Amino acid sequence: MILPAITPRFAALGEPYSTAIPARPLPAPSLLHVNAALADQLGLSPSIASPEFAALMAGNTAWPGYESRASVYAGHQFGQFVPQLGDGRALLIAEIDDRNGQPQELQLKGAGPTPYSRHADGRAVLRSSIREYLCSEAMHGLGIPTTRALALVGSPQPVRRETVETAAVVCRVAPSFLRFGHFEFWYYRGETERLKPLADLLIDQHFPEFTGKPDRHALWLTEVVRRTAVLMAHWQAVGFCHGVMNTDNFSALGLTIDYGPFGFLDAFDSHHICNHSDDSGRYAWDRQPVIGHWNATKLLQACLPLLADEPKAAVECAQPIADSYPDAYGKAMLKQWTAKLGLREVRDGDETLINGWLNLLQSSRADFTRSWRHLSRVMANEDGPAHGLRDEILDLAALDAWIPDYRSRLRAEQSEDAERAVRMNAVNPKYVLRNHLAQRSIERAEAGDLSEVATLFELLQRPFDEQPAFEAYAAEPPPEARMIEVSCSS
Repeated sequence: MILPAITPRFAALGEPYSTAIPARPLPAPSLLHVNAALADQLGLSPSIASPEFAALMAGNTAWPGYESRASVYAGHQFGQFVPQLGDGRALLIAEIDDRNGQPQELQLKGAGPTPYSRHADGRAVLRSSIREYLCSEAMHGLGIPTTRALALVGSPQPVRRETVETAAVVCRVAPSFLRFGHFEFWYYRGETERLKPLADLLIDQHFPEFTGKPDRHALWLTEVVRRTAVLMAHWQAVGFCHGVMNTDNFSALGLTIDYGPFGFLDAFDSHHICNHSDDSGRYAWDRQPVIGHWNATKLLQACLPLLADEPKAAVECAQPIADSYPDAYGKAMLKQWTAKLGLREVRDGDETLINGWLNLLQSSRADFTRSWRHLSRVMANEDGPAHGLRDEILDLAALDAWIPDYRSRLRAEQSEDAERAVRMNAVNPKYVLRNHLAQRSIERAEAGDLSEVATLFELLQRPFDEQPAFEAYAAEPPPEARMIEVSCSS
């Protein structure tokens, strides 16, 4: 097996940022699925069919020349600060450069206990591993910044959660797995001298245009805040709900990270809570942009010592960075909504039009994904019914009152129907990883049939394409599947 050369970056920081620890071997591992395209990007294609690759992805063998590591971090979990968390079941197994020369980290999730497991077993189960494997790549297919998934490994080893399940490991890939919580850990411990090596590592590898500048840390934080705001707009636009938006689950590169109790909106409810462990609705869909801002302020607070030696001066530097978030989010979100409506530019009155449409979806509990997709069929110069939409919207009187305003706005920029439909269908997905689809693939996989995992994986690579053979995957969930609940247990 030929593997790309190791280029230690985070590992080079050594202790106390992380602890070297081997993965715990998984009994009778089976390679259930491999992301061939990602493997090619990483220079791994010649190896993926070998037994040695399966053993590597299971954690049963180590990457030559690299000691796997678990990192330590803290975090605000549901608003409450927890001073020490860390990679409780994730191990960094390699740092390499991909075919484009870009740094990439490979991490096994579910590879056994670490010093940060907090008395847990360090394992992941097949159920949650399938969900993360599929959703990582579904988000990538949607064009949303995310960690990736390289391989899915299963094992008959029993793992106890609410019930006894079987173990699995996902190999995740990202340019960096550093989180807001990595910076919080050292700030709240008072070891603020540990912040600079972490920040400079990120800057040197991922923001080289800032390297060496006296204000590089302010520039990096400004960019991370902007990326976080834009990421929230991406989530809102496709109806994605993260479920556990703790600061330890927020990427210092602005990536979607840690797919636990996530979900995509079916019937539109702006206060949808996808995690039944979230009793207060802190991470409901309509709260995600606010929480993104709140989390960004916690990162800024943790990085105050990087901005100035004197606390007052550091706060004065951080405040405008924090204040930049609402504007960045507002612009990104308005751009998303107008594109989804098929508008080429933003004009006065567009926010009223957008809010009217969202209120229509809310009052009718219309299917979020299907309704946006049907909107592309509205003809700008026809006064007849909006084809397809009338099957989704219950409040037809309200729809009939809104459609003329929409058509008027389309005519105002001389919109051409066929061209606009192409643009709209390029931003309004037909397929998303609905909970009932993920659950069906899990149930079949638990019975030994991986075909549905493979089907969903391929389907979600092209979520904007029609793919007529898979029309059923675009349907709203059947009544018995509309109340599927997900939680933090995995």
